[in-house]
Amino acid sequence: MRTALLASLVGTTIEWYDFFLYATAASLVFNTAFFPDQSSFVGTMLSFATFAVGFLVRPIGGFVFGHVGDRIGRKRTLALTMFLMGGATALMGVLPTSAQIGILAPILLLLLRIVQGFALGGEWAGAVLLAVEHSPQHRRGLAGSIPQVGLALGLALGTGVFALLQVALPDDAFYSYGWRIAFLISIVLVIFGVVVRLKAAETPEFEKVRTDDDRAGVPVKEVFRPPVLKTTVLGMLSRWGEGAAFNTWGVFAIAYATGTLHLARIPVLVAVTVAALLMAVLLPVSGLLADRFSPKVVYGTGIAAYAILVFPVFALFGTGDIVWFTVGIVLVFGVVHAWFYGAQGTLYASLYPARIRYTGLSTVYQLSGVYASGLTPLILTALIAAGGGTPWLACAYLVATAAIAVLATSRLTPLA
Repeated sequence: MRTALLASLVGTTIEWYDFFLYATAASLVFNTAFFPDQSSFVGTMLSFATFAVGFLVRPIGGFVFGHVGDRIGRKRTLALTMFLMGGATALMGVLPTSAQIGILAPILLLLLRIVQGFALGGEWAGAVLLAVEHSPQHRRGLAGSIPQVGLALGLALGTGVFALLQVALPDDAFYSYGWRIAFLISIVLVIFGVVVRLKAAETPEFEKVRTDDDRAGVPVKEVFRPPVLKTTVLGMLSRWGEGAAFNTWGVFAIAYATGTLHLARIPVLVAVTVAALLMAVLLPVSGLLADRFSPKVVYGTGIAAYAILVFPVFALFGTGDIVWFTVGIVLVFGVVHAWFYGAQGTLYASLYPARIRYTGLSTVYQLSGVYASGLTPLILTALIAAGGGTPWLACAYLVATAAIAVLATSRLTPLA
């Protein structure tokens, strides 16, 4: 079990480092490196559009790797997803800019982002199952929170490395080659991660499904067939609040603080990094609470708390003071996001029987990610522009997504 938890944690940390490294670069670098002829607003929108494309292909990866994971096993599927993700990220680190090869640069960037999204589509569900299916029933909340820690650590690594590079290098050096170092680091991390994952044993629950010859022929058909279909739809709606929240605080807030509020880049990155590290510490607490009160209760109450804080936190941002920005991001991202995110993996794992669980988790998490996660920075940027530069329309949208998520969560009924 310890090896499985380590493989789950290390793998998700590396995969999310790769994926959200792109998000940080989209906020700070890619809008000028790959879309230099556009205005600041249009360049940022185009940069976030390529970010969103990664979410559009994640459901395809979820269906493909979910099928493989339910038919062949969790362990080997996870090694493959990591290899694909790391390769795409490393190639981004050597990708020529628009100034060097013209229109081909953003096209190649888009293709590599597609590979990233495809690989991550099969990552999250497999990492959660590797942890949960190795754990005893009374500790599944804690076990399911461990791969979630990988997301927080991956984000902290991504923003932290960018902050360090900007401190260590002059602006000209950072924008010409320094940002590439963060992407090339992925090569070393992926080699380590693949080795750890290959050492983990296959999960006992999948071994039982294989021994009993109970594997689904086409798992995705069962996920979208009544009565399982109702669970799938409710699960996707319950994910809306979490997906919008993470991509607001972990992605959009960086661009908003540096572009709209004109706060210095390095303090903003440090603030997000601190919030992500605090989240990593508190996520296992959320897992323990899920074992005590149930994942459904912990997840639902956490999303409700996030909804209450949206307007006050943007009011803190609006002061234009980095101290208040830090207070807001640490509270809503470091504390409240940990509250509900730590319970999410165990909650969704309980929704499906083992024979279709990989596909079910991938479907709920990745298909909902298109609207819940990938489009969030675009939607918020557009709403703030429509509101004349004020964030209140954007805040209303976030509260609405949280309300939908709370209602859907309250109606979830496990099938496993």
